[in-house]
Amino acid sequence: MRAHSRFAALAAAGAIAALALTACASGTGDAGGDTAASSEVSPITEGKLTIATGEPAFAPWVIDNEPENGEGFEAAVSYAVADKLGYSKDDVVWVRSTFDAAIAPGPKDFDLNIQQFSVTPERAKAVDFSSPYYETTQAVVAAKGSKAAAATSIADLKDAVIGVMSGTTSLKAAEDVIAPSSDVQVFNDNVDAVTALQNGQVDALVVDLPTAFYVRDAQLEGDGVIVGQLDAAAGDAFAFVLPKGSSLTAKVSDALDALRADGTLAELEKTWLADQGAPFLK
Repeated sequence: MRAHSRFAALAAAGAIAALALTACASGTGDAGGDTAASSEVSPITEGKLTIATGEPAFAPWVIDNEPENGEGFEAAVSYAVADKLGYSKDDVVWVRSTFDAAIAPGPKDFDLNIQQFSVTPERAKAVDFSSPYYETTQAVVAAKGSKAAAATSIADLKDAVIGVMSGTTSLKAAEDVIAPSSDVQVFNDNVDAVTALQNGQVDALVVDLPTAFYVRDAQLEGDGVIVGQLDAAAGDAFAFVLPKGSSLTAKVSDALDALRADGTLAELEKTWLADQGAPFLK
């Protein structure tokens, strides 16, 4: 789920729920539930595509909290999907919603909503999900100026004290991929983990990449650095949310599948994520 949203309740929320890949790939939004579809007709405004995101929306997903500029990974993906659906940039209308309201049952004021939603069977009872547009990795965050921040390889992190949040896939990634010489330090939530990083109790944190951006930009406020991503480490996947029974669900999934096949999604990921301080560590 969205990094900055889940920080408000990380101790209760734990790790992002596992992606229901078959449901996500099908684009039907029926994963794990038998709630009747509403057969909602889209778009909600004729000739326009209404896309929602969070308020505020953070980089690198949306740059300067202005999705209409098309800058940032999710803003760029949204316009690429709109183009595939036959909408010009001028035909895209942006609105804002909270994360929780977007996945709650009931009518929506958007055709699509994009703010790092992971698919779960419970959520799919209330809303539709598209095919995924991004699969996360685990990443290493360190305090700027520290020895860990200067690491350029997995080997450079072997002697670092690594912190993770309890109950997340980050622990397995830290132990299996980095395999540090000292025990990985486990914290009740990422707030405690970030505090430990700031106090020098740990040298670096392993978190999923969206959380890494949030830790760097919102929590460490310029005093942190994303050392890099851990290749082949367990992650999650994000999809568009649509109203339950939307007539656009299959079309959006088809558009995303085409963008994946022609390399557009990979190119946008490289532009807005990998090239913004998140190289892969070997």
